[in-house]
Amino acid sequence: MTPDTNPASNKPDGELLLRTLAMPADTNPNQDIFGGWIMSQMDIGGGILASEIARGRIVTVAAQEMTFVRPVKVGNVVCCYGRCIRVGNTSLQIKLEVWVKTLMAEEFEDDRRLVTHAVFTYVAVDEQGKPRPVPKENNPKLTGLI
Repeated sequence: MTPDTNPASNKPDGELLLRTLAMPADTNPNQDIFGGWIMSQMDIGGGILASEIARGRIVTVAAQEMTFVRPVKVGNVVCCYGRCIRVGNTSLQIKLEVWVKTLMAEEFEDDRRLVTHAVFTYVAVDEQGKPRPVPKENNPKLTGLI
């Protein structure tokens, strides 16, 4: 059973990283929000968390298991949630979920729906763009991972 079909899991997995409004300029020819725009928002949100964990510059190296569960509509509030699921010497993986809420819904908090999920991999880099270690000591974002 996936989070989309499991009624008990109507809560995002991770912390809120980014919230924005889906606008008409970001639609595809079918008037749904373009998947590339959703992926871009996920990379921005995941990059914020990865930078906090790595305490500095990071680069995106992969997006895996990208799954679009349902379309996003103009006017939806798009919320990107994430948490670190793995940390290596220089890389880390962030599980990301995108949920939407209808801005005009009476039960705003209960109206959220999972629309997309993926795992993004980031690498910590130095000023020259070369991989550097992810600091693990005294890093509260890594509690339970190391």
